[in-house]
Amino acid sequence: MTATAPAAPAPLAALLTPEAVRERCGELWALAEADGLAHFRLERRALDGAAEQVVAELRRNYPHGHVPFHSRWRHFELSGRDLWRELAAARGPDDVHARARSRFDLAIVSVLLDAGAGARWRYQDAASGITAGRSEGLALASLRLFGAGALSTAGERDPLRADATRLCALAPDDLARWMQSDAANPLPGLARRCELLRRLGDTVTARRTVFTRSGETRPGHLYDHLRGRAAAGRLPAREIVVALLVQLGDIWPAGRMLGGIRVGDVGVHPAVKRADESDGLVPFHKLTQWLAYSLIEPLEEAGIAVTEPDALTGLAEYRNGGLLVDCGVLSPRDESAFARTHAPGDTLVVEWRALTVAALDRIAARVRALLGLDAARLPLAAVLQGGTWSAGRRIAAERRAGGAPPLTVASDGTLF
Repeated sequence: MTATAPAAPAPLAALLTPEAVRERCGELWALAEADGLAHFRLERRALDGAAEQVVAELRRNYPHGHVPFHSRWRHFELSGRDLWRELAAARGPDDVHARARSRFDLAIVSVLLDAGAGARWRYQDAASGITAGRSEGLALASLRLFGAGALSTAGERDPLRADATRLCALAPDDLARWMQSDAANPLPGLARRCELLRRLGDTVTARRTVFTRSGETRPGHLYDHLRGRAAAGRLPAREIVVALLVQLGDIWPAGRMLGGIRVGDVGVHPAVKRADESDGLVPFHKLTQWLAYSLIEPLEEAGIAVTEPDALTGLAEYRNGGLLVDCGVLSPRDESAFARTHAPGDTLVVEWRALTVAALDRIAARVRALLGLDAARLPLAAVLQGGTWSAGRRIAAERRAGGAPPLTVASDGTLF
């Protein structure tokens, strides 16, 4: 790793954009429309029923009409309390830019820890009395770790930060203690999550021009980098994704490496043809895009208007993908696929994820039509929140014990 991110060859650099996600997933959608995929059939008429499920979910969850973006901040809102706001009010910095850096630190660390908790693991929060599993439990655990100053070199003097030296020194046993993971309450992929945070520390240490300011090295200085790229106080949302992919791409231990460049959450499908190094590659950048959605609010709180949020795509993850299978939009050609566990790189999983991204755009359009809204009033990120993600979770809970997705993918703690 170097002080600045290495330049990627043009075909590979193009993969590090949300446009490439939408374009290449769209190619597999077109094949599905022609019934040309090896693993999935597409029933386009079922999109209307899926959209109706999402509309019902939106009305149930947000009866007053305002739907926030799908982001990590929603998972800190539990039992009618905004636990981040409570923590920041008690221990956070008052300066607007320092507060933004703190929120960046927390969002980055918390999203990296959130990659599938399984059905068994639970976090019991002594401060609030809340017990939660899955994404909410992981969020709550990460918030308490962060709030205790466990990642701050300043400790109690300045707790709400994540310094590179503390990230680099994090041990699996320490993380297990904070996540309350043990033999009776196992968190899948804990060692890989710890490795992600250590690699985050290594990466921000190596990228001094972006992440070191006034002698301090921390992920939160990405805020200053993006602030510098804003023109007249406005920043296109895609700039957040690209910055994350270029500057933090080295954190992904399982990310695909091509030409010395780690291109991250990218699958392979033989139907995606290119006459260059990107032949067969289908980017998803699921965690990166979710992190980008999660950085919009801190930027806007600091006075930077984030524009064109729909340049980002829907998220290729199992709640959104599960909604499509459970609503009959997608069905595997081989019914035994439901009974097997699939590797993240399997062609079946690549198809499922790509069709999920493409379908979410189409469902969002139908949802807006049903509600009489446009994309400005109901962006894709709000449809996800309101929305497809929670509808997918609800239907899964109704159909399967523990709310498991319809298809099982082996998670290493860095993908789902």
